[in-house]
Amino acid sequence: MSRFRGGARPRPQGRPRRRRGRPAIQEGVTTAQRAAAMATAHKSVDLPESANVGEFAALLGIPPAQVITSLLRNGVLANINRQLDYETMEMVAKDLNFAVSEQEEEDEVAAASSGIAAQRLEMAEEEENLVSRPPVVTIMGHVDHGKTSLLDAIRQTRVAEGEAGGITQHIGAYQVEQGGRKITFIDTPGHAAFTQMRARGAQVTDVAVIVVAADDGVMPQTLESISHAKAAGVPFIIAINKIDRPNANPDRVKQQLADRNVLVSGWGGDVEFVEVSALQKLGVDELLEMILLVSDTLVDPKANPNRTAVGSVVEAKVDRSRGPVATVLVQNGTLHAGDFFVVDKVGGRVRAMTDYLGNRIQEAGPSTPVEVLGFESVPAAGDRLLVIPDERAMREVIEERTTAAADGTAGRMTLDELLAQIQMGETKELNVILKADVQGSVEAIRGALQKLNDQVQGTQVRVLFDAAGPPTDTDVNLAAASKALIVAFNVRVDNAVKAYAEQQGVEIREYQIIYNLLDDIETALRGLVEPTFREVVFGHAEVPLVVRAATGRGDAIVGCFIRDGVVRRGAGARVARGGQVVYNGRVSTLRRFKDDVREVNAGYECGMGLENWTDPREGDVIEVFGRERV
Repeated sequence: MSRFRGGARPRPQGRPRRRRGRPAIQEGVTTAQRAAAMATAHKSVDLPESANVGEFAALLGIPPAQVITSLLRNGVLANINRQLDYETMEMVAKDLNFAVSEQEEEDEVAAASSGIAAQRLEMAEEEENLVSRPPVVTIMGHVDHGKTSLLDAIRQTRVAEGEAGGITQHIGAYQVEQGGRKITFIDTPGHAAFTQMRARGAQVTDVAVIVVAADDGVMPQTLESISHAKAAGVPFIIAINKIDRPNANPDRVKQQLADRNVLVSGWGGDVEFVEVSALQKLGVDELLEMILLVSDTLVDPKANPNRTAVGSVVEAKVDRSRGPVATVLVQNGTLHAGDFFVVDKVGGRVRAMTDYLGNRIQEAGPSTPVEVLGFESVPAAGDRLLVIPDERAMREVIEERTTAAADGTAGRMTLDELLAQIQMGETKELNVILKADVQGSVEAIRGALQKLNDQVQGTQVRVLFDAAGPPTDTDVNLAAASKALIVAFNVRVDNAVKAYAEQQGVEIREYQIIYNLLDDIETALRGLVEPTFREVVFGHAEVPLVVRAATGRGDAIVGCFIRDGVVRRGAGARVARGGQVVYNGRVSTLRRFKDDVREVNAGYECGMGLENWTDPREGDVIEVFGRERV
């Protein structure tokens, strides 16, 4: 301390500002320094959520060295690039005699930079302010089972006939009336779009209608649609369509559903069903009545029409004459013409609104779909729309979100993170999507995972979806929306799917031995998982030629072309044929012409021997992998 009092002048000049009210520091302070401190004490500053030391000093209008010195006095070691949170900046600002302004009236705008702002705001609604709103319904099901035709019969328009091949080409939102009450329909091209919207935070659906053709029965996409609805926690109704067909058999559909643990009413379950014919317009009124009944008993949708609007983008496009336009479903509050809004990192102002019939309107209440003009650029389907008080606040929110997106990472649920969250008491459930080589493996693993729930108390495994075959992009979307792991047993995961999963922040775990799979899940549930290694794919090789059947050791020799990466001698190898893994072993020999080599890079040919591989075939794909320490 003494070296500062007797040393250079610049340091003690700044100190009174930083240590107001502390006698040990105020000793020897000049009158000019006290005057400067008093002038600074009346200066108010608005603090951001975070900033580095240089940015914070610029905000205060002082040299960064003063901020660093204050941090050191308070036990924080920092340089000019050190990132500071709000609490640390508030401590330093008060230490330097700055007044931190309160921002209570901007809480909602600040909350808009969070992905769960809308949910928080809706949870804060007072019960007396809420009124009933129309339920929002999504129609899903297998292709060609009549989704669009059913919606066409409901709203009495000819959508299916005007679309190529009768397949839905866009996402639209419409309203119909039944018994004096409105119902909003979201017309999606299947469960994939439904889950993509949910993955972006848009939980817009109150009730789902799963369409099943009476003459075709339950199909894979039917089961996927049911799994996606269950994962979203959305009640669903089974609409058995095409009952006018000569070979229609509704009871067979109910039996197939029962075999997959979906029990309809009358068959010992509580899932409602309605038999309809979209072509003959039979059962449509009964379906609408059932939607209202399920909505009233299981959902009871409510909203506050007197607050600022919160909604979701259903579809968006660029119109040649009008610019970016989007179909927006208002979920809470009322959207008015002239309102400023933000959608993710896209801003805008409502220049015009039209309803689903094309009529120009000035305001839209809860559960109302409208086409909005005034976006600065095209938003993504599923992005949340939040009305902002003015343009200045809109720009601030966009800047905050842009900064957060640059610094943040996608949320993902790995076994490591599950352990941390279990220990902190934040989660008690692990969501899993199970894909295996055959249906028998699927059923065996699913049963074993369910037994773990009885063995490990306090946590549980929830299998959202299971099927035979390798993981797909649709599985990745469901995992991203539900914070789930994808477990792939004895199937080869396509590189494009792996890249997409990495992009979406989804972990895919591959296994060839069921006991390893169960051990990993069980130890994760027990909070004991400590993985030290992970699998790394080195490269892939194609087999255009089988050189000879086998060596004396029983190792097959094949001619290979290295498609990507690198192949290394001694590394692990698995052979994929027809989408299934037919061999799992090790690269025993590797040759270039007559020379033994340690590795061969992409674009070259080589001869490869795999240990104990006796059945090579042309067209096989060899994946070479290893393990690296985490």
